[in-house]
Amino acid sequence: MQSIIELVNNYGYIIIFSALVLELIAFPLPGELMMTYCGFLVYQSKMNWIISIIVATAGAILGITISYFIGTKLGEGFFKKYGSYVHFGPEKLEKTSKWFKSYGNKLLILAYFIPGIRHITGYFSGITEISYKKFALNSYIGALIWTATFISLGKVLGPNWDNFHGYIKKYMIIGSLIIALIMIIIYSYKYHKTQIIEFTYKIINRIMVAFHSIGKIKVVIAIMAAALLGFSALVIGVTQDYLAHEFEQFDTIVSYLIKAIFENKWSYLIDLFGAITSIKILMPLMIIILIWIIRRNIDKFLEIEFLLITIVGGEALQFILRHIFRRLGPSVLEVIGNVQYTFPSNQSLMSIVAYGFIAFIILRHGKKTWIKTTIITATILICIFSGLNPLFYKTEYPSDVYAGYIFGGVWLTLNIILLEVYRIITKVQLKHVEKFK
Repeated sequence: MQSIIELVNNYGYIIIFSALVLELIAFPLPGELMMTYCGFLVYQSKMNWIISIIVATAGAILGITISYFIGTKLGEGFFKKYGSYVHFGPEKLEKTSKWFKSYGNKLLILAYFIPGIRHITGYFSGITEISYKKFALNSYIGALIWTATFISLGKVLGPNWDNFHGYIKKYMIIGSLIIALIMIIIYSYKYHKTQIIEFTYKIINRIMVAFHSIGKIKVVIAIMAAALLGFSALVIGVTQDYLAHEFEQFDTIVSYLIKAIFENKWSYLIDLFGAITSIKILMPLMIIILIWIIRRNIDKFLEIEFLLITIVGGEALQFILRHIFRRLGPSVLEVIGNVQYTFPSNQSLMSIVAYGFIAFIILRHGKKTWIKTTIITATILICIFSGLNPLFYKTEYPSDVYAGYIFGGVWLTLNIILLEVYRIITKVQLKHVEKFK
């Protein structure tokens, strides 16, 4: 540790560049630790922030590019022949290659944040013959995000860089894995949509034979969804009890970062995004979306029903959960004599639920790519800044906001799945009606 610090102190940019080149070729070097310390030197004005990011990014790009071209030259044949010597035999190679061909290129940006994964992504991009253009686009952007993140963290953390670096790295790994899992699910659905729909049709037809009633099927599915939601709440409740110290550490670190990054000049923007989840904004927005659904005239009654269930149910869900967990916020607010509970956060939960569902409806029926990109970007920004609002004003803990995202995501996912299943049920019902006419 001390020797690494001394090297960075003495040789600065050269060491950062060289270390990242070697790490991305798969040498066991603590690149993230060195970048965080580099950020601390930026905080002390001993290094330049922009130049540090450029140099570090260049090193990461060169390292992963070398590993990519090594992968293209060696190919699968080399690993099939010699892979067993490094515990990477033909079977493991085949499984990893198949997985990487399906999802690897899409996850190149996130791979940098996951130790062990970033060291092999360049090689497998070459081995699986991903085009250099696609590889470069994703991996080079990922290199910039990765290096800028850790150098900026060191700059923001200042003297506390050593105390918080390990925890922040751990939380980033967890966050990257969660995002990667979500992306895998999305891409799996995208590429296997037809098979999933056909499988669902078969299941529903069998259930129809057993129950002889569409109404009963809908009730059974709704009960199963409610049971899953209840189970999720129970799991999170148990997790909260067992990981109380972990949550406390998470709250301390995130609160410190929020205070360090967002100054008073951010208050107007954060107030604006905080108001987006208020009833004054959600009601007119719901009316606009209702009109849009009616004009589209595609499963309009079903979509209107789920729009109301998702948003109104989201409000009810957060109220119920808050009174189940009964966690007081940092400011212990009282509203008309009643204690205000804060777990999970109303703003983060409702931003995910309301804007997530609205975005899903628009994306499902939208055709233009630029509209879809705009909707996705706007939804992500709304969700992020809505969650920042209570943290900025210290009315809720970071773990409250995190729980809001989790519960909101579960509730949103359940309703989207139910909506799509009910679409299929409606089509099956129409086929059965036509069959017996």
